[in-house]
Amino acid sequence: MITRTITPSESGKRLHRYLRQLMPNLPLGQIYKMIDQGKAKINGKRKKQNYELAAGDELTLYMEETQFKEASAGRPKPKYVGVNANIDVVFEDDELLVVMKPAGVLTHPDRTDQKDTLINRVHAYLYRKGALDSALFMPATANRLDRNTSGLVLVGKTAGMLHQLNQWIQKHELEKYYLTIAEGRLAGEGTLTGSLIRDERGNRTLVVGERPTGAETGAGGKRAAGPAPAEKSAVTHYRALQYGKGYTLLEIELVSGRTHQIRAHLQSIGHPLLGDVKYGGKPFAGVNHQLLHAWRIRLPDGREFRAPVPELMRRTMAKAGLTMPQDLA
Repeated sequence: MITRTITPSESGKRLHRYLRQLMPNLPLGQIYKMIDQGKAKINGKRKKQNYELAAGDELTLYMEETQFKEASAGRPKPKYVGVNANIDVVFEDDELLVVMKPAGVLTHPDRTDQKDTLINRVHAYLYRKGALDSALFMPATANRLDRNTSGLVLVGKTAGMLHQLNQWIQKHELEKYYLTIAEGRLAGEGTLTGSLIRDERGNRTLVVGERPTGAETGAGGKRAAGPAPAEKSAVTHYRALQYGKGYTLLEIELVSGRTHQIRAHLQSIGHPLLGDVKYGGKPFAGVNHQLLHAWRIRLPDGREFRAPVPELMRRTMAKAGLTMPQDLA
């Protein structure tokens, strides 16, 4: 007989998913069978497969220890020796961590950087303060930002909070606001709704109707062979805050969260972001990437978080004849 006590970070996890991670060498069908036959009980009682675990629940598995070792062999153990644990914490409680991602840092590992990413820094930070209490659940980000985009990132420290954050995002109940500088003059408010398609080979997002170029096309400018990329709906609200020296400071509300959505949408109306050379912008004062900052997030439960504007963006604003509005400073 095997017993385990559910940790705080594991709370909110479904029983069958927990057992699947606990014993990765067992087929999912066998895990379901264990639950149905009462060989996996919570607090001495049978539970349904989708029972939501709570911190302090006692799990009992009616199996031999040798069987359990075989079923659970190979589970990875996190190690954070030498990982940068320096993060800018905006808010933290037992379930939620809100951090400020600096420009130039990836949110998650990719083929260019496997170690020094925001999520690895978060894990190292939590590990060193003794807040990683389970190998079966790792805190994860609910939203992600491009490498050169700065600002607020939400991290679910428990399975339940991560699920809640993801639900809010999927239902568009979580409000996300960005600050950016666009070329040209925009006034008032507007909404951009052009559907988007991804060119994965070129790492670009196109608004439906734009003429494909480069890696997307074959000889004679025709689209290269292969299935057409799927169109995805996207909604971007913008509000012009100030105009100066050929540039407009904008606040963007990102309703949907498609890759490069803000950059593609603004390029499509002839106002690419300052410095965003990938999407038609021109370098300015040494800046050759987008200045995009996720500065404010409001949760459906009423909590709101803000991140100060980075120094590079402030300096560039000044050179473009822009100042931070009083209500945003």
